[in-house]
Amino acid sequence: MNLFKYHHHFRPQIHGRLLLNYFVGEGPSISSRIGSKQCFRNHSEDQDMTEFMEYLDSLKNYEKLGVPTGAGTDSEDGFDLGRMKRLMERLGNPQSKFKAIHIAGTKGKGSTAAFLSNILRAEGYSVGCYTSPHIETIRERISLGRSGEMVSGKALNFLFKRNKELLDQSVKLENGRISHFEVLTAMAFSLFAQENVDVAVIEAGLGGARDATNIICSSRLAAAVITSIGEEHMAALGGSLESIAMAKAGIIKHGCPTILGGPFIPNIECILRDKALSMSSPVVSASDPGNRSSIKGVSLLNGRLCQCCDLIIQTDNEFIELFDVNLRMLGRHQLQNAATATCVILTLRNLGWRISEASIRSGLEKTFLVGRSHFLSAKEAGILGLPGTAILLDGAHTKDSAKALVDTIQMSFPDAQLALVVAMASDKDHYGFATEFLQVD
Repeated sequence: MNLFKYHHHFRPQIHGRLLLNYFVGEGPSISSRIGSKQCFRNHSEDQDMTEFMEYLDSLKNYEKLGVPTGAGTDSEDGFDLGRMKRLMERLGNPQSKFKAIHIAGTKGKGSTAAFLSNILRAEGYSVGCYTSPHIETIRERISLGRSGEMVSGKALNFLFKRNKELLDQSVKLENGRISHFEVLTAMAFSLFAQENVDVAVIEAGLGGARDATNIICSSRLAAAVITSIGEEHMAALGGSLESIAMAKAGIIKHGCPTILGGPFIPNIECILRDKALSMSSPVVSASDPGNRSSIKGVSLLNGRLCQCCDLIIQTDNEFIELFDVNLRMLGRHQLQNAATATCVILTLRNLGWRISEASIRSGLEKTFLVGRSHFLSAKEAGILGLPGTAILLDGAHTKDSAKALVDTIQMSFPDAQLALVVAMASDKDHYGFATEFLQVD
């Protein structure tokens, strides 16, 4: 009998995506039990940035406190993006020193960012990647270079100490309103500029229009990407799907290509396309009828589950057929994220970027994120004292993501009996989430 343990240990300070830490109840984390050396290294690295973390903890953290109503909308209630722009000016506008791909969307941002980063690295580009939230250490949010290693604690702390006087000045001039996320974003962008990355792949934190990441000017923006629109952070983003779409469309810049993931319901796609049209932004959609992707089967590859996929993607001047791509990111939703990333890459190729088909395949196949449709290996299950058990870790916490998770489970193990261990924040749709699992035969 296959038994699934589906587990989230939610840290209250993370607002949004649920995270994985403890397997069941109290005790050592999954990562520490499976990979104690890596866990020790993470702890040691985090000690190297104690000063930076203490500084961040002194600032207002909306991931802990919750986001105010309307804060993500482009309105009087929205976050003051001018505050972030003034902070960056004091730091020398590091965001003007690299090309960027900016990603917004309700779901799929982090996975799409990972696919893109790995494709570009496979081609030899030096890539900075900024995502949120994290599982164990805040350093996970920032990766650098051609290898994609997360930033070291020493590097972050050194950068912080070098800029502390300017940060203190900004906090004072802004009457203490500079936030935790704004400073972290500023340090990430400063690090990308310092390391002279070829391109930065940047995930928006909340919405888009008033998000702290939305300070990339049109001359530095290679592409804006909107992965999906769904019912999450409703109050912060205006209370409707339409207002959410408008907030996320705020990352679209004049003359810069926009790539849509989708699929979107018609009126939402119209909002996104109308915004792009108003900005003279050409639109490429991964959900266009001419783009086709399919999952041919699920199998073990080097001890890990993967799905064998075909992708056929066409943009205005680019076309690619990728057969028998072995994705470690499981589920139809992850195939859609892979298709979206491929559309972005073809758009960049059309603009003159050098990216081979081999690099696209390699990057897609290499991509893997802990806690995203993440089946533990037989060895890892054994370490946890559950030999012969199929264990799935995932960060789903909405009705839509629960449906995607159920689809992935049924595709991978159609006859499995499920045992669920679930924890999520009080503001989530618990009923909608549970309903999707109760429909499983």
